[in-house]
Amino acid sequence: MKLPNAFKQITRSRRAYLTFGLAVILLLSVNVFSNVVFKSMQLDLTEEKLFTLSEGTRSILSAIDEPLTLRLYFTKALGEGNPDHARYFTRVRELLERYTEISAGKLRLDLFDAAPFSESEDRAVTYGLNGVPFNEAGDLGYFGIVGTNSTDDIQAIPYFSLERENFLEYDLTKLIHRLANPNKKIIGIISSFAIGGAGTVPNRDAPRWPAIDQIREFFDVRPLPVYVDKIPDEIDALIIVHPRKIDPYAMYAIDQFVLRGGRVLVFVDAMFESGSKLGPGFTGSGRSSFDRLLNGWGVSLVPHKVAGDLGTARRVRVRHEGRIAVVDYVAWLTLSGANFDSRDVVTSDIKTINVGTAGILESLDTKGITVTPLITTSPRAMPVDTRRLSSNPNLVEIFRTFKPQNKKLMLASRSTGQAKSVFPNGPPTTGKAPKDGADTPTRGTHLSKSKSPINVIVVSDVDMLHDEFWADIRKDQGRNTLVPNANNVDFVINALDNLTGSDALIGLRGRATSTRPFFYIQDLRREAERKFRQKERQLQQRLAQVRGEMETLAQQKFTEGKIGASEAEKSKINEVRREMVSVRKELRQVQRALRRDLDRLDGLVKFVNIAAIPLILVIGVIAVAAYRRRRTRRPQRP
Repeated sequence: MKLPNAFKQITRSRRAYLTFGLAVILLLSVNVFSNVVFKSMQLDLTEEKLFTLSEGTRSILSAIDEPLTLRLYFTKALGEGNPDHARYFTRVRELLERYTEISAGKLRLDLFDAAPFSESEDRAVTYGLNGVPFNEAGDLGYFGIVGTNSTDDIQAIPYFSLERENFLEYDLTKLIHRLANPNKKIIGIISSFAIGGAGTVPNRDAPRWPAIDQIREFFDVRPLPVYVDKIPDEIDALIIVHPRKIDPYAMYAIDQFVLRGGRVLVFVDAMFESGSKLGPGFTGSGRSSFDRLLNGWGVSLVPHKVAGDLGTARRVRVRHEGRIAVVDYVAWLTLSGANFDSRDVVTSDIKTINVGTAGILESLDTKGITVTPLITTSPRAMPVDTRRLSSNPNLVEIFRTFKPQNKKLMLASRSTGQAKSVFPNGPPTTGKAPKDGADTPTRGTHLSKSKSPINVIVVSDVDMLHDEFWADIRKDQGRNTLVPNANNVDFVINALDNLTGSDALIGLRGRATSTRPFFYIQDLRREAERKFRQKERQLQQRLAQVRGEMETLAQQKFTEGKIGASEAEKSKINEVRREMVSVRKELRQVQRALRRDLDRLDGLVKFVNIAAIPLILVIGVIAVAAYRRRRTRRPQRP
């Protein structure tokens, strides 16, 4: 192929410049083309698929039927002072931009820099966003989001906490779901005692428990009688508390409600202590009787046993042998982070839950049902017979004879999957007949198995709902005020919030955070720390021994009344001092060695990230250029 004459006349240097210019133009063209054509195409190479939206989120975004506006407030100075906040803001913004793309224009995203004394800061405060100090002057920085719909309903995340980063998608999707479905969810409550106030139990007019008052702030709570023959269609979820002597028709109604897709939160108990505070007429202080339905949902309540745990036992004062003693009450537990499933949104942000004589749940390994523990004891646990805890129990003796079994016991669980009816032959034939005019259950409407995967949360303690276990009573201007000291009610609200969400929202679980530790470096640090501590202990023991010898010599001189020291004693003292200096020097060398391998590896990581890749590219370019130059210098064959 012959080159045009005009091109042949161009000098080699000008030809190089022209080639470089064409390469730059080609690079820019490729970038513009790829941004336009491949904008919607993404590749997520992270291990936890941090940037891949779940199908649940996609379905919720696709179902939006009205315009929604999201206002993201972020103080730029907050990110400048804390790189973690800046990184997290970038992730939130990119995720929301992806949301707007999927929503097909139904979502609008506005960004605001809530700088101190700005109008954006005023609006952030008006919407109730939480500010955090970010400088010595005490100026507040904001990092939150506010969403509004066409009817001016407002939902907000007051502050994006770094601790909840692994639930970012869930929190944002829940906010959007609530905006698209703004009405309060309806919660039905069935109980064998009047926990929900008048109407919960026939012929019992009792005040609501404070826990129910807290729940009513978020949900529309409607008491249902224990003889209910059909769960109303408008009920979004059920709370069932300490079920005892429930009519078979009511049991059947609950069974069919779950199989139709209804969600249930159940509180059962092996030993309901707080029942004694309900008055002499209450006879339900013992064990809950709900085994038939529990077994259908894949779990069982161990009979006559409560969970004892040394690892989480509460310290209580008791009278023992005529005096006041402080003892760990192994049946009253204060549960914290390690006892909760950190990947489930119900328990992820719970700090503390107090329980009293909680029962023990066991999975029955029912085919088609998956039972996931939400709350467990520590491994230092064992079952305790309920007979040992009734009628003035000897807590000191229980503590003395306690023998941990090195096994966690399940206190709360979530059952999901395909369930079968526990009434295989249809509606019951015994029990209180439905009221006149009610929808009498018929075989034609009977469901033998669930239409969709069930979702049931079971908790093995009813006492945790009593205010004695989660709040202190304070006197405020002559009135009693409850001050929560545990997250018992927060757990209930979280569970109901999760259960009343859509199937798509319930399916979202926590993911890993976008920050990834260097596990190899961590392992190396632990190993170096272990070796250092071993050597340090040996040297410190030797140093203590040397100091002891010095003190012995000094004491010996004092005892003998000597003022001066003999040549042999001076030699011994100098030898001990030299050894002390040598030991201290070796100890410092071991301390320096602790970081030697870490510094070397840190330098290697920095070199690979900063210099190695560019060097490889440069060497590759030079190699290619040298190869092409050698080819151009070869003599042409005639």
